[in-house]
Amino acid sequence: MNGNINRRIRNIAIVLSGCVLLSGCRSTAPNVNSQHTSTSSTTGDSSEFAVPAAELIPELEQRVADNPKDFVALNKLSGYYLQRQRETGEDKYIALAAKAAKSSLAVIPAERNAGALAALAQAELASHQFATARDYAEQLIRLEPDKKYPHQILLDALIELGDYKRAEEVFALVKKTSEPGISSETRAAKFEQLHGNTASAKQHIANALAFGVQQVPRSRESVAWCHWQMGELYFSTGNYPEAEKSYEQALATFPDYYRALAAMARVRSALGDLNGAIRYGEQAVQVISEPALLSLLGDLYKLAGRDADAARQYELTEKTALQEAAEGRLHKRELALFYADHDLKPLDSFTLASEDYKNRSDIYGADALGWAAFKANKLTEAQAAIKEALKLGTQDAKLFYHAGKIMRAVGNETAARDYFKRVTELNPQFDPLQSRIAKEEMGR
Repeated sequence: MNGNINRRIRNIAIVLSGCVLLSGCRSTAPNVNSQHTSTSSTTGDSSEFAVPAAELIPELEQRVADNPKDFVALNKLSGYYLQRQRETGEDKYIALAAKAAKSSLAVIPAERNAGALAALAQAELASHQFATARDYAEQLIRLEPDKKYPHQILLDALIELGDYKRAEEVFALVKKTSEPGISSETRAAKFEQLHGNTASAKQHIANALAFGVQQVPRSRESVAWCHWQMGELYFSTGNYPEAEKSYEQALATFPDYYRALAAMARVRSALGDLNGAIRYGEQAVQVISEPALLSLLGDLYKLAGRDADAARQYELTEKTALQEAAEGRLHKRELALFYADHDLKPLDSFTLASEDYKNRSDIYGADALGWAAFKANKLTEAQAAIKEALKLGTQDAKLFYHAGKIMRAVGNETAARDYFKRVTELNPQFDPLQSRIAKEEMGR
């Protein structure tokens, strides 16, 4: 059996090396529309895809059970657990990945086992322990100063922590020294998007998609992630038909991909197909009952006049979020935004957002804090936070909507109207429920 698993692991190793550093795919397309070829040309024959992580994990688990000191198997197992988490959204795989990496480090220390430390850093990124991931990345840089991947992990952590000044320095180094590929292209896309350069971000994702399609074997989730991310970029600029095409290609590549199902729910709502949006939303929560997806479905029910169903969905959202909190899996920002979006528990929302922002001071943390402060009638704090949220020039209609509401609340009607105008011009259907509220607000 070991010979069989080694052969299969070699076949998929190329894919993991490119994709495990982030939450999906990353690669060179001549133009940003190249991803909209036929499904067959972007998904290929099924034999060209890598062996699914779900098939490899049991064999590796048995290998570790037979020899708990097999650090190579432990390192590979950690990587496949993270791949499985990306495929399913199930957080249990993050804990398993971290456990496998720590077990490997207990056998061979980091000084001679950088692979395990890298796996652990990636697990910390996936669990939103960004400061810890940053520290591990810095340790990796000291251990392997000539390698590129530790700087890539460090860049991911710094962006999520909101340390943009240092992230810019690391990004310049990564851009200068890294070979073109999935990892470098997806990181460039994120950096450009944060700084308001959506067209450039689309080109980088198109490049990443081309690399992903050219890989032998391909990773279904990685290619699907690229299609989904392209769809998100189209959606962010109000190009809903093109967004839908990308989401459909993601689902053609990886059926029941929860990210694409949720995105299809949003885009069908944006296109006026509420029944279709609900069908996709229901499919998404069947794959994973994650609070953000449960809340989205509740919003769709509410828009359809199914108030009782919406109420049950919101109750389930809060119950699931609080359960995750008890298990140490909840990201406070998500619950804070759920409360703020639905005018629930404003002081709790503000407390959660404040605690989150202390540990992770990125622009979306600032936005969550500003929105929660606004709902709690803490307008001074709201103004300061939304200013931070807008500082990079990110083109996001939700940021502009929040800014408009805050500016109107403090009496700056000129600024409020300017922000609402940006929403209308950029992405008027940015959120199924909040965009309806925004439309009413802009008509005042």
